[in-house]
Amino acid sequence: MLLSIVFLPLLGFIFTSSLGFLTGRGSTIISTFSVFLACLFSIKLFSVLLLTGSIFKVFVGKWFHFASVDINWSFCFDKLTVIMLFVVTFISTLVHLYSTEYMGEDPHLPRFMSYLSLFTFFMLILVTSNNFLQMFVGWEGVGLSSYLLINFWFTRIQANKAAMKAMLVNRVGDFFILCALFGLLYLCGSLEYDVVFSVAPYMSELYILELGYRFPVLDVICIALFLGAMGKSAQLGLHTWLPDAMEGPTPVSALIHAATMVTAGVFLLARCSFLFEFSPSALVFVQYVGACTAIFAASTGLFQNDMKKVIAYSTCSQLGYMVFAAGLSNYDVSVFHLSNHAFFKALLFLAAGSVIHAVSDEQDMRKMGGLKRLLPFAYSVIVIGSLALVGFPFLAGFYSKDVILEAAFAQNSANSHFCFYLGTIAAFFTAFYSTRLLFLVFLAEPNGNKLATFGAHEPSWRMSLPLFLLAIFSITVGFLTKDIFIGFGSDFWDSSIFIFSQNYVLRDIEFINLFYKLAPLFFTLFGTALAYLIYAFALSNVYTLKQTSLFQAVYNFLSRKWYFDRLYNEMITQSVLSYSLYGLYINIDRGILEKSGPSGSVAAVRGISKEMNSLQSGDIKQYLLLFLISGLGIVFLTFCQSPVLTFACFASFISNLDDF
Repeated sequence: MLLSIVFLPLLGFIFTSSLGFLTGRGSTIISTFSVFLACLFSIKLFSVLLLTGSIFKVFVGKWFHFASVDINWSFCFDKLTVIMLFVVTFISTLVHLYSTEYMGEDPHLPRFMSYLSLFTFFMLILVTSNNFLQMFVGWEGVGLSSYLLINFWFTRIQANKAAMKAMLVNRVGDFFILCALFGLLYLCGSLEYDVVFSVAPYMSELYILELGYRFPVLDVICIALFLGAMGKSAQLGLHTWLPDAMEGPTPVSALIHAATMVTAGVFLLARCSFLFEFSPSALVFVQYVGACTAIFAASTGLFQNDMKKVIAYSTCSQLGYMVFAAGLSNYDVSVFHLSNHAFFKALLFLAAGSVIHAVSDEQDMRKMGGLKRLLPFAYSVIVIGSLALVGFPFLAGFYSKDVILEAAFAQNSANSHFCFYLGTIAAFFTAFYSTRLLFLVFLAEPNGNKLATFGAHEPSWRMSLPLFLLAIFSITVGFLTKDIFIGFGSDFWDSSIFIFSQNYVLRDIEFINLFYKLAPLFFTLFGTALAYLIYAFALSNVYTLKQTSLFQAVYNFLSRKWYFDRLYNEMITQSVLSYSLYGLYINIDRGILEKSGPSGSVAAVRGISKEMNSLQSGDIKQYLLLFLISGLGIVFLTFCQSPVLTFACFASFISNLDDF
């Protein structure tokens, strides 16, 4: 059963990709059913681990042996893994089912379904691996699958560029992951989790002497691991691929943002808690990056007009919460928010897809409006997803996001308070743009094409059933699992996550001031009310405000994503391209290499051939003279004992040739 969870999606991929052109829609049933079976087995495994507390490890076989290093194919099924298994397989099953209707008119539906199954398989490899190298196989696999899915409509130039951007940005993070793996292999002689984690206390005492400074080895390794996680989880600096990934079909966005790809970085932080707990400097770096990502993405989403990009920036912001929670040593709360976020974010994307599908693939919110009566079911589930996202009381997001902020304040340090304040402001921005989305799409006066608006209709059961199930989970999952995951005295995580006792602050959140406990809720309600009042009653005043230079500067700064894309394009990309053209291609490739290689060799041979051709004069006397000289040279070389004497005699003969 354990290996079936991992390899059933692979079987679905193989069948759908190889026989999809024969069976057509039948292949989509196979791929969906295979992932559904994996989901059922994951639920069974979760119940077993919950009741027994066991950890299962499965050894499949040796991968390779080099010197004293053994790398095996083995799988670990512990509490952290089983949570990820359920989230990934459940969301993937619903996305598969949803896609059979959403992509039903696409002639390449079997290929699309096969890519979804491949994506799921590589994510399962990532979370079930028992060593870093096998984890890296899944890590690279989800990157490959995301490229294939974002670029599914490969005839669109924007999809091409978005897929290449996602691949290249993630390559930056993957480079640092490899550096960390090489360092761990050198220090530990192994990449097995158990071996590496057991020697973490000893690695914390090692230093690198460079330029007169001592750098802790474990700090360098942990920061490299986190830089790799930044690429997958779209943290500030390596986030630019995430909004552009919306060029792929909407089910792809739901799978990437809810269950795969972006959750890989957060999972890596939780899995490597045994390392990060011995690296306080790396944890501080994680805190600051996560908090800055949360405020950056939330502020950028304020003035986005593409419906999917607004939800994409909300994902980036929520990932910031998860990351700085891990940086505060609250890995259990981080994973708790990851699991809650998966359900309401999948709900938001799939519901947005149903709206876009209903209005002839229009994604600009300014061209929508008035859809509340035409799409009441979609309106209801988006309201539920938005309320869960903003942390409305008693919905999924409330139980995890508020705990993250309370834990940040309870740690009572300058770094944690920095995270608390930025996270609270980000909560205000999140409430504002979520309410703005609801108003522009559903409550405002119709602004779209008349035929598209009047032709809007609710989807069939294959799209509605996943939305209904996700809405139920978005309401209940936080309440049902909070005591299991982060309840006082709960030992659910056992040895899956390691936290120093002095860093564990969840027991202290009950004693912080009530004002700080309620501050995120107040800011959320204020952001919701402000957005509704502005867009319902004060749009004329907003238009007047837009004419001021200050507002235009702020609007341009936020709507253009803090100029990150411009910075990268002008200062990095263009410089690299120019250096590649003039410094490498023209001067080295077309210069040194070609002149000393094929081009230079050909030119030299042609020169020699030209000189040899000049000897072909047609004069018999000249030919006889050359034969005589060659023959004498051969005789001298053959019979003379000294090569030097031979050369001297031959030179003397040539010099006296004119006397004959």
